[in-house]
Amino acid sequence: MKKLDIMRQLVADLALLNTKFHNLHWNVKGPRFVPVHEALEDMYDEFFAQYDEVAERMRMLGSYAPAALKDYLSLSQFSELPEKDYDVKEVVEIVHETYTTLKATVQELRDASGDDAVTAALCDDLEGAYDKRIWFAAQQLK
Repeated sequence: MKKLDIMRQLVADLALLNTKFHNLHWNVKGPRFVPVHEALEDMYDEFFAQYDEVAERMRMLGSYAPAALKDYLSLSQFSELPEKDYDVKEVVEIVHETYTTLKATVQELRDASGDDAVTAALCDDLEGAYDKRIWFAAQQLK
């Protein structure tokens, strides 16, 4: 995929994940509810900030970021979740899978960035943040 196509997908992913993780935040249940509930809030806040950062980078590159919900749903590699109770283990598994997928996406974007050092640096920052979330989730799943 081309750099701007990957960025369009990433914007859509982050927008959809903001909503998806709100759903998990509201509906997580079971032991360790409080720390998981609070961690999910941190995650969706991060998604929102990253969503804005990637979209603004696209504007700096002379392109428009997707800005319609229908576009997010069609472009994202993630799917929505139904409103229901989610136990902590299930939530942590979703978190681990989500961040692993995001990490692969930003690695692909970095590879597609060519001599665009600013986008590559953004990818490095995102990958570092995603790596930490993957590690945290993996430790909880042991």
